[in-house]
Amino acid sequence: MTGLTALEICAGAGGQALGLEQAGFDHAAVVEIEPAACATLRLNRPGWNVIEGDVADLDGREYEGVDLVAGGVPCPPFSIAGQRKGADDERDLFPQALRLIKEAKPRAVLLENVRGLATSRFADYRAGVLARLHELGYVTQWQVINASEHGVPQLRPRFVLMGVKKEYSEGLAWPTPVGTPPTVGEALVDLMAADGWEGALAWRERASGVGPTLVGGSRKHGGPDLGPTRARASWAALGVNGKTLANDPPRAGDPIDLDPGLTLRMAARVQGFPDDWQFFGRKTAAYRQIGNAFPPPVARALGKAIAASLGAASTGSAAVPHLIAV
Repeated sequence: MTGLTALEICAGAGGQALGLEQAGFDHAAVVEIEPAACATLRLNRPGWNVIEGDVADLDGREYEGVDLVAGGVPCPPFSIAGQRKGADDERDLFPQALRLIKEAKPRAVLLENVRGLATSRFADYRAGVLARLHELGYVTQWQVINASEHGVPQLRPRFVLMGVKKEYSEGLAWPTPVGTPPTVGEALVDLMAADGWEGALAWRERASGVGPTLVGGSRKHGGPDLGPTRARASWAALGVNGKTLANDPPRAGDPIDLDPGLTLRMAARVQGFPDDWQFFGRKTAAYRQIGNAFPPPVARALGKAIAASLGAASTGSAAVPHLIAV
């Protein structure tokens, strides 16, 4: 353990919180408004301080001195699948995140959102966020990170803001991609074969690429499928039936050329969750948590980069390529 602490907001099912834990961060608090997701967090980490409520009601001064404020603020205001209202969307929680950062005064920040926030439409919005963080003394930068760059069998591009107080910036660098990710077939073949399906090995060869972004949907939209038409077509090219979620793996005697659906456990593995991470709720509610999660391996890589920066500053170690203040 590094002895570092984090305040996690908009935690969902815990993908980012888990990755940060793996990177050495203890959680001062993990904040989430959805009851089912909070139940998932408590189910897996009974020792975490899970706060079920609105981040608008959180007083950041109670966490002053925490090393990191992190979170996956809601994506609908910036998603190409939505109306992209940005700051005019009531679900835009960047202002609340900035308030908490001002109050808690962490040494580092880590916020992630959909790639849509990287478009020219939101250039002024991004500039405003960076300007406010600069006023608060942070060196920051945005970057699109693909989950597949960090061992996850899924593209899942996310727009990540990472930053540290100026005195730590010389040691901060984006994590280096780890190499070729496993294919969907390689990642899931054991689960596909678990009930004796004779077609599992042949299916592994068909599922010879990384998957498109899983889409969990919201309480108002989305269901037990792998996303909109284009996403389902991409899954079909990998030999996966994206129109439904399966309750169980294929069975012995099922056609060897079957296009199987993904079970919840398979979808969770595609997101990079360990197999012992449990999800509370019925199938649609559990899949919503899985599909909306931030992959733990990506959060772990980012957390290690931040931890290295904070440690490098405290030990006076040699600098690595650093971010440019904006």
